[in-house]
Amino acid sequence: MAVDAVFPAASELAMVYGGALASGALTKELDLFGSHVSGTGAFLAVAAAGVLGYQLGAIAGWWIGDKGGRPLLERRGKWLHLTPERLDRAERWFERWDDRAVLVGRVTPVARSFISIPAGVFEMPFWRYNALTLLGNGVWCFALAGVGWGLGASWEHFNHAFSYVEYTVVGVVIVGAAVWLGRWRRSSTIARRGDPAR
Repeated sequence: MAVDAVFPAASELAMVYGGALASGALTKELDLFGSHVSGTGAFLAVAAAGVLGYQLGAIAGWWIGDKGGRPLLERRGKWLHLTPERLDRAERWFERWDDRAVLVGRVTPVARSFISIPAGVFEMPFWRYNALTLLGNGVWCFALAGVGWGLGASWEHFNHAFSYVEYTVVGVVIVGAAVWLGRWRRSSTIARRGDPAR
């Protein structure tokens, strides 16, 4: 959940799975720091862990944006597919929507992972950002854990029905890594050929 606050990491699946675990369908009780919890206590523990993890990641993302500023995004934005034009558009979006940008962004799939760093870059006040993130993050985590809880005993059927998503994600990661490695090797080969010292 902490990673998902700054880069998409399938928090939806993590929270739904956590909710299914808490329901007792997959295991009778959860181990929480040596204590065994089940039922409502397990649900609250899973949802609260999701909220805490995401909140810590969101704070780290805001801090990175605040300390690195726009120069950081201009230098390293290509990792997140952020061009100068997209940065300008994001800045206008933040200026227009301000608080609502964070609150709505936190409950929007995928977009929720791209709010933290820009909020710091565009100097959204930390305490207001943190409160809005906590609100949106709490709704997200409790709702998805609730979906998992509701799926409960039918989790195995649900997981089997959507297993293609897991395979697709793994495939995209492998292809992306191969493309990146190929480009890196090609650029280093071209650089060596152009080196007059050789």
